[in-house]
Amino acid sequence: MIKFFTLGIAAVVVMSAQVPQALFNGPQAPQALLNQYCVTCHNAKLKTGGLALDQLNLQHVGPDAETWEKVVRKVRAGLMPPAGARRPDRPSLDAFASAVEDGLDRAAAANPNPGRTPLHRMNRSEYANAIRDLLGVEVDAATLLPADDSSNGFDNIADVLGISPALLERYVSAAAKISRLAVGDPETAPLDVTYTVKGDLSQTETLDGLPPGTRGGMLIRHNFPLNGEYLIKLSLQKLSFGQVFGEGAEGQELEVTLNGERVKLFKLDEVPMFFMKESAGPAPPPTPLSDPSEERVKMTPNIRLEFRANVKAGPQTVGVAFLEKNNDAIEDLVHRPGASTFDSNIGMQYGYSTVPHLGRVDITGPYNATGPGDTPSRKRIFVCHPSAPADEIPCARQILSNLTRRAFRRAPTDSDLESLLSFYQQERSKGSFDGGVEMALRRILADPEFVFRFEPPPAAVPPNGIYRISDTELASRLSFFLWSSIPDDELLKLAIQGKLHEPAVLDRQTRRMLADERARSLVTSFADQWLYLRELKNANPDAREFPDFDDNLRQAFQKETEMLFESVLREDRSALDLLDADYTFVNERLARHYGIANIYGPDFRRVPVPNEERRGLLGQGSMLLVTSNANRTSPVQRGKWILENLLGSPPPLPPPNVPPLKENANASAATSVRGRMEEHRANPVCAACHKIMDPIGLALENFDGVGQWRNADSGVRIDASGQLVDGTPIDGPASLRKALLARREAFVGAMTEKLLMYGVGRETKYYDMPVVRTIMRDAAPDRYRFSDLVLGVVNSAPFQMRMKEADSVSSRKAD
Repeated sequence: MIKFFTLGIAAVVVMSAQVPQALFNGPQAPQALLNQYCVTCHNAKLKTGGLALDQLNLQHVGPDAETWEKVVRKVRAGLMPPAGARRPDRPSLDAFASAVEDGLDRAAAANPNPGRTPLHRMNRSEYANAIRDLLGVEVDAATLLPADDSSNGFDNIADVLGISPALLERYVSAAAKISRLAVGDPETAPLDVTYTVKGDLSQTETLDGLPPGTRGGMLIRHNFPLNGEYLIKLSLQKLSFGQVFGEGAEGQELEVTLNGERVKLFKLDEVPMFFMKESAGPAPPPTPLSDPSEERVKMTPNIRLEFRANVKAGPQTVGVAFLEKNNDAIEDLVHRPGASTFDSNIGMQYGYSTVPHLGRVDITGPYNATGPGDTPSRKRIFVCHPSAPADEIPCARQILSNLTRRAFRRAPTDSDLESLLSFYQQERSKGSFDGGVEMALRRILADPEFVFRFEPPPAAVPPNGIYRISDTELASRLSFFLWSSIPDDELLKLAIQGKLHEPAVLDRQTRRMLADERARSLVTSFADQWLYLRELKNANPDAREFPDFDDNLRQAFQKETEMLFESVLREDRSALDLLDADYTFVNERLARHYGIANIYGPDFRRVPVPNEERRGLLGQGSMLLVTSNANRTSPVQRGKWILENLLGSPPPLPPPNVPPLKENANASAATSVRGRMEEHRANPVCAACHKIMDPIGLALENFDGVGQWRNADSGVRIDASGQLVDGTPIDGPASLRKALLARREAFVGAMTEKLLMYGVGRETKYYDMPVVRTIMRDAAPDRYRFSDLVLGVVNSAPFQMRMKEADSVSSRKAD
């Protein structure tokens, strides 16, 4: 314990030796500043905001650390004193905040609190990644497990990852399905898996991942359970009244590839059309194209695009795309918008694509299976093969020992193996060696030690005592933090040897893991949740207001922000580059939306930002879209998003019965969003909160609801000027970004706090903030490089230590 707090204490000692003279002999002493600018409102009589600072002792902040942390957070973000109130100069406020932080850090060093993390269940993303890394099987966890609850934006917070009898049944069912798939159960019944194309995906151009010379379609990674025959059925997009969209276009060809090789080419004007009788009952079993038996009742048209193919077991890539022909009409030439879109609810109309669109792909099978094949999962499982009956038990023990070590993330015990061997023998007595292994694997995947992360305290630790977690538990924390998955062999070996906690070893392993491809989970899990990228799929702009928007643009928004974050991760850049990067990543679709010339094709590439307004997160369509309403921008949502996610200081909750912002009733009397906001703020009930959020959001008003630059709103020239709470004038995205960079400690502190929360899997509390500040101070000399922030989290007490519950159960197994 002493080791982990040495650095923090040293930092406090150095700071206390250097800061006080500057603080107390500077522009204004902290106590005088508090009395003059804060206590006038926050006192025992008024209790503004429920806060009475005159009852607290600034010289001894430890007993009221939770309150003082809130004060510091508001001051650092520039939100206090409030707009319109008397305010000291910036150096005085910074000195005041530093003085309070100094006292808080001293108190934390004297009474360390690493916090308590409840029993931690894998969320379903971690579960899918763990299955992938354990067995080499890629599964869609959304089809196996229900969605997880989230807290503070993250779905890996232990407090909300509850368990119920119904969820336990889902885990047991998932274990059975996955074990059969991994081993290759010869009794597997034909399964039907459907892949659906999003309805507003424009298919007039080559899509990312598909080859040049094609348009539209989709790319599928499908796990074929056995060697055998599979039925692949394609369905075209249909209009709202049932007609196949674009069915009259001549010369259209639809290609199906397997791992890049063509397996089928459909010429649509030569494909037979059958009229299927609609039925409420189950669909008939699939039949090959050569089967002429089909009831022809003129009701619903159905173009038959299906065929059977022999496919080897294992993960395979299926591509479906239309061949692009230069002499074919792609769009209606009467009126062509910036990007062609298709909405199945509006049908064909001028300005929309007139060619067929792929709607979905169904893969059914296996039929006439010939065996499990030589799949990646079988190679991972069967590390030995018995050549005689006498070899079966030793081989089974070796297989199960290897699987248990990785699945339970520790060295297996004799008790573990004996229990699993009993499951193996029970099934082996009724069938094959492979069947016995499959049953034992099913038991491993359903075991609490696979699904949960146990961190029992040593027996000698008293209730509420602090203890260091074991090396194997540290390995799990590290791998789930950086990879959202289980440890690999190298990390686990060091942990079992008891070497991982050594600072040099831990540093090397952390850097190795950050360089690994699996660290991309920090993008798809951490960044996607922190920056609300997972909400993009739910954003559906009004097609009348934004006719150029489609799913291609939605996907491009997400990929742009993910690639920016990943560049900071991979190149070990400063966290500040997320706000101020002079580069971005675009493909043709996104470049056209941003007005960047000479970018062609679906592939993303790194380019300089076209202007100051597009630098960093504030100029990216992802943030601008998720903070807008369906038919207009929302300065309130944009301001709130920046306060919460970039400054770590959420605005106050709105009072009850707040009237909504008035919407434009008709085009002739349309009013700009700013005009309606000013009318809304005239209500005193609304004014206090809006003074905080509105100037931030209005600074981005030149970006419309889908992130495109504009100069007017409803015929009124946009005025992006305003003043932040601290008096800083702003007049657009560039000046807002500079204002945020002027408070870089607030931004880096918010990001570090989010990283710590995500890394330890629990909500951060007031007693974690001294740790956040220590991480920031250590990373400041190199401008907060990403690896320094991650290493700061990994080396922190909350990451490596725990406080024992008063009624902690030392047993590893769940009841």
